[in-house]
Amino acid sequence: MPIAVTGSIATDHLTHFPGRFAEQFLADQIDRLSLSFLVDDLVIKRGGVAGNIAYALGVLGHAPLLVGAVGADFAEYHEWLTTNGVDCAGVLVCPDVQTARFMCITDDDMRQIAAFYTGAMARAREIDLTVLPRPDLVLISANDPDAMLRHTDQCRELGIPFGADTSQQLARMDGSQIRRLVEGARYLFGNDYEWELLRQKTGWSEADVAERIHTRITTYGEKGVEIVEPDGTVLSVGVVPETGKVDPTGVGDGFRAGFLAGVDGGLSLERAAQLGSLIAVLVLETDGPQDWTWDRARALQRLSDAYGPDAAAEIAGVVPA
Repeated sequence: MPIAVTGSIATDHLTHFPGRFAEQFLADQIDRLSLSFLVDDLVIKRGGVAGNIAYALGVLGHAPLLVGAVGADFAEYHEWLTTNGVDCAGVLVCPDVQTARFMCITDDDMRQIAAFYTGAMARAREIDLTVLPRPDLVLISANDPDAMLRHTDQCRELGIPFGADTSQQLARMDGSQIRRLVEGARYLFGNDYEWELLRQKTGWSEADVAERIHTRITTYGEKGVEIVEPDGTVLSVGVVPETGKVDPTGVGDGFRAGFLAGVDGGLSLERAAQLGSLIAVLVLETDGPQDWTWDRARALQRLSDAYGPDAAAEIAGVVPA
């Protein structure tokens, strides 16, 4: 069975501020912060963490099962996902509310300030994984907190391996909730800031986390990714050089999708992270998290340039035409 991706499904409202956020904040008056940013464009895109990851997995030929809650306005998005190889049988449609909204401002440094309207996502806690087709792996990504907890508990009860991707919900959850989400994860995903915040809120040391999970995958932006294996081996993977920065929204989602596609295809952790890094940069170079396109020849050339011909040859065996 395919990978199941649980998490937010949303519409992204993306804007750009022609300046630097860092120049607008007064350190000695941060407690009185009150700012309005005049933005110079607005694009509306399909998004949500689970939507983005599922889309990328579908493009890469892995037919993921999408699990999340949406509103009455989902029909066009549903058609887009199914056309791109996503199974939407796990999506709960709530006709009395709207699909979640992600509202984001990005500055010239690619830093972001965002707000997220829950909408239908609050109903995701009603979804029961036990009645859905049994997948080989469930990714628990940012979602309604109660849904994340329920789905993690159900994975343990059913004996299904799961990936913990708390990401944006770390700010909302307390230490006991985060500990409950992480315990027993096959993979723990997060960026460097989230990794520090997770340890701070749980009170766990790096060794404590290692005792409770199988493999940790931490991204460091332009510095690449660090993978810590069960035996303590640390693997560092660099990035695929970018051709330009357009929009960072969904870059982490792209990495997760590429990594999971690689693992699902039988690649090593290193090769899977390299594929993840490629998808991440394709997202970065595109205006919107689901507007990048797959060009096999170009993709393999970029992998060869970044990691060598042997890496490209191995990854070629698991990516679509």
